[in-house]
Amino acid sequence: MAPPPSHRPYKRPAISDQQRRRDLAIQAQSARRADAQARARSLANSLLSPSSAAADNTAVEVDSELDHEPTVADAASKLRGSDARRWFARQIMLPEWMADAPPHLATDWHVFARPAGKRCLVVSCNGTTISRLRNGSILHRFPSALPNGSKRDISGPASSYSILDCIFHEPDETYYIIDMICWRGYSLYDCTAEFRFFWVNSKLMETTAGDPPSTYHRYRFSAVPIYECTLQGLQAAYSGSTPYVKDGLLFYNKHAHYLAGITPLALVWKDEACSQYVIDTDSKGQVPNEQHVVLELQEDGKLTTSDDPPVVFGSLDNEFIQKSNLRPGNLLRFAVRDERVKLVDGKMEISELQFVGKPNHARAFADSHSKVLFQYAARHAPLRIEDLIASIQSNNMELESTDVEMQGLGGMGA
Repeated sequence: MAPPPSHRPYKRPAISDQQRRRDLAIQAQSARRADAQARARSLANSLLSPSSAAADNTAVEVDSELDHEPTVADAASKLRGSDARRWFARQIMLPEWMADAPPHLATDWHVFARPAGKRCLVVSCNGTTISRLRNGSILHRFPSALPNGSKRDISGPASSYSILDCIFHEPDETYYIIDMICWRGYSLYDCTAEFRFFWVNSKLMETTAGDPPSTYHRYRFSAVPIYECTLQGLQAAYSGSTPYVKDGLLFYNKHAHYLAGITPLALVWKDEACSQYVIDTDSKGQVPNEQHVVLELQEDGKLTTSDDPPVVFGSLDNEFIQKSNLRPGNLLRFAVRDERVKLVDGKMEISELQFVGKPNHARAFADSHSKVLFQYAARHAPLRIEDLIASIQSNNMELESTDVEMQGLGGMGA
């Protein structure tokens, strides 16, 4: 990382409405305070289900091992195929792609290097441990040293469950914990990210889950190093060594609750120095000349992103839909020409899409608007590490200026 300049750093102009939506998200989570315990129990039921939501078109069955009143998980049990995959995908807190550097990075955000691998939810309960990918399919079923994660390690009520948000890193067969949803039946949905990260480290140390694999502990669990997003913290996450292959940086707002679905209170950022995969590749693993986007076909022919509410990028006429044997809910890949793109009030508008085909069938959902925007910027005017440094330095200068003003007021009152 470059040394900090002595003058006020240049700040890259904002290209999106990400900060406005971030403010709204903070306000919304304060008003939303749902029954966090019921939500965690509902998710645990679904994760423990013996069926796979993605392997076939069978329903996602809810395990009866956890007695409960009818919940959203029961409704999920009636979902099949792509609907079930989308349901599971939206149970994970998914970051937006960083279009602009947020203000107050140094004071309001954590940062860590994202491990390359498979994002999944891991639940331990009744003497077993199950991990599920974002599309709902089971990754592993195994004994672990997590609470009630193996027949040998049942303590307290056998039905007491823990749910971890992890990335499975295949080279060292380790589950790297990036967040915690529930621990021994205690829900952390409505806890701040700062508190959840503290619990990940403290609670993991109470177990032997970080030990090397053994008969009753098939895979190792490890907490990722998380830093305050100061200049030193950013440098450690960006340039520091890790036991895993990096795939970009993740930024979490300290005040963010665990919000299922896509949220601007968590952000992912990449460049060539910290990720092998900055610009999306095609089905052959090559970077196409034109940007590709994956959108979902709706009943009325509109093509939308995975956001809530979704962003409409175009539409298909009925003749093309019938001729191509397409159905509502299909994920479709399109190419985008640069001259067909413009930015209006922080949103991308695409005047023409070129149909390429269908993406991998295991894919659970369409691209988000922030990903499409990040990919466009990465090809033309990428958000660089220097821009993140400048944002932190600008924040530091504002804090120093405020301190000076407060000292001056104090002197006047003396």
